[in-house]
Amino acid sequence: MERPAWAPPSIDISVPSVSRIHDYYLGGSHNFEVDRETARKALDFMPGLPKIMQANRAFMRRAVRFAVHQGITQFLDIGSGIPTFGNVHEVARQARPDARVLYVDHDPVAVAHSRAALEGDELAGVLAADLRKPHDILSSREAGRLLDLEQPVALLLVAVLHFVEDGDQPYRAVAELRDALAPGSLLILTHASYEGVPLPQERTDGALDVYSGIRRPLVMRPRDEVARFFDGFGMVEPGLVPMPHWRPESPDVHEDPYAFSGFAGVGHKA
Repeated sequence: MERPAWAPPSIDISVPSVSRIHDYYLGGSHNFEVDRETARKALDFMPGLPKIMQANRAFMRRAVRFAVHQGITQFLDIGSGIPTFGNVHEVARQARPDARVLYVDHDPVAVAHSRAALEGDELAGVLAADLRKPHDILSSREAGRLLDLEQPVALLLVAVLHFVEDGDQPYRAVAELRDALAPGSLLILTHASYEGVPLPQERTDGALDVYSGIRRPLVMRPRDEVARFFDGFGMVEPGLVPMPHWRPESPDVHEDPYAFSGFAGVGHKA
């Protein structure tokens, strides 16, 4: 298998990557046949997976614009994945050219490609770190360079927490991040759930088994467990809802049924 220039030498390109599978669902070009093969197995069970990813991206863009309108100009995107068109810094800078963004991921492919995409951009950076270790993120040189934690920050945890198992204490990690944020900060979050998926659970479980097979199990939390991530935040209207229902740009939401899988919300730290 020929190694493209963007793939870091340290990674095994014969092993599938969640970031590259996600990139494939979104129509990107930073994936290999091993990723596409895994994605196709999951799509056999859940053909609407790309629609779910697109709904995540659309929600993220609306939430970033909301944050900018609230006066927030700094963003911490953890689990940012491989950059695609309409990333956080691009959306934020449409309204605030001075917006600062720190992207964080533990996938070396996502980190390498993000660094290439952001080369020369002094107001954005990428950090190789893990959501499960908030201190490593908050104490990093890049965080110190880009983020003023005395001022409000928009923390993005979009389509990442469902990859953190309960044994890895995701609630504690989010609470630690929350406690480091200034009043006025926002938590922008989406999470997978069985609720809203237009399939019998056994079909959804077939797709989950594919992720388990590559050692990246998906945790499908019910709505009340997703809501717990917002402890210490006041929910922004309309609350924790299916992604297309969070402040849609048009009052008539005509979306693919898969887009309503799981939940999205924005919390405000008083």
